[in-house]
Amino acid sequence: MSSLKIPHNAFVFVGDGRKALFLRNEGNEKFPNLKTEQVFEDDNPPTHEQGSDRPGRLGKASGRSAVEPVDWHDLEEHRFAHRVAAAMEKVVRERRAPALVVVAPPRTLADLRAAFHADVKAVIVAEIHKDLTRHPVGDIEKHLTAAG
Repeated sequence: MSSLKIPHNAFVFVGDGRKALFLRNEGNEKFPNLKTEQVFEDDNPPTHEQGSDRPGRLGKASGRSAVEPVDWHDLEEHRFAHRVAAAMEKVVRERRAPALVVVAPPRTLADLRAAFHADVKAVIVAEIHKDLTRHPVGDIEKHLTAAG
């Protein structure tokens, strides 16, 4: 399998449910040079710090059953994916990105796929199922050029 080719001025989206990096290739396909364009971070504490209510109950007195508690942390991760997808759409349109590489863990990638506009989907050249969000940009570059 050959290594991933990232065109000049292509964007690389690296994110998870709490942090997203928009990187741009200032180099070329053979020698990528990723530079940070934007960073998004979401303050998303664990659910037990966000919700204070006990789970509700349904049914009559004889047949009561518990309602699943709301996972506020999980909901915020989904919302964050939608916010950064909208920001990526703006970047793709305004900067006329020739290509986009999306790097995210599988669950986040699924949220992004659902949230990306057709304009963004049209320029995606690769999707990589990895969490590289906390890696330095140089390491991200190495992972991407070794992937394919």
